[in-house]
Amino acid sequence: MAVIELEGVTVAPNGGPPRLRDVSWTVRAGEHWAVLGPNGAGKTTLLDAVAGRAPVTGGRVAVLGHEVGSPPMRDPRRHLGALATGRATFARGMTPVDVALNRVGISAAEQGRRAVPEERERAVQLLRLLGCGALLERRFQDLSHGERQRALIARALLRRPPVLVLDEPAVGLDIGGRETLLDALAAVAREQPGLTTVTVTHHLEELPPSTTHALLLREGGVVAVGDVRETITGEALTRCFGLPLAVERARGRWFAQLD
Repeated sequence: MAVIELEGVTVAPNGGPPRLRDVSWTVRAGEHWAVLGPNGAGKTTLLDAVAGRAPVTGGRVAVLGHEVGSPPMRDPRRHLGALATGRATFARGMTPVDVALNRVGISAAEQGRRAVPEERERAVQLLRLLGCGALLERRFQDLSHGERQRALIARALLRRPPVLVLDEPAVGLDIGGRETLLDALAAVAREQPGLTTVTVTHHLEELPPSTTHALLLREGGVVAVGDVRETITGEALTRCFGLPLAVERARGRWFAQLD
């Protein structure tokens, strides 16, 4: 089943230069995608098109089998778990459990509804799965950036979304924070085999070993798309980033350097 589908999508705001050019991309249930490319490649525009924030100039975008903008998919964000770049702020005194229960993508009618015990139990389970078991009683504002990222992933997963979208989840993390985050994402992939993930990044070393597919973008167009064995190669990355790159893989992770 296709959970995200783009067919010949072009995005050219206000008649300006295209930010996406004729992009076709299909994400199926249970796949773990990387979206890679240099600055200005169109990665954020791609996510905006999927979320319904960037009207397409040509082509079509569908989420869970429904075209974005149609009655069943007027707001795709309600059907996606998302972790965006930037620092989230919450009321002083909120714990990671409180943050995880602070629901995203819900209707106005649900705003203010108290969490039921089952939801709180799931929040605690997710936080423990993500390596936050020792942080449950601490204040969110006192956590490190990496600890906050993992708490926010628990928040994004609370509603059991079919797709988790991670926009540069390791940005601003030190090596320890990055490695802990990637271990947590690998644990989620093992625990929820039906979950689909999309991770946007500039850096190969920020990809979890669970990655199965990759989409490489440059100047709004597709350089390569498909299985990681065919897309995360020195040849494809050289075309994507405009530099002679060699790719190595060790212990399930990828690394790139100048060739």
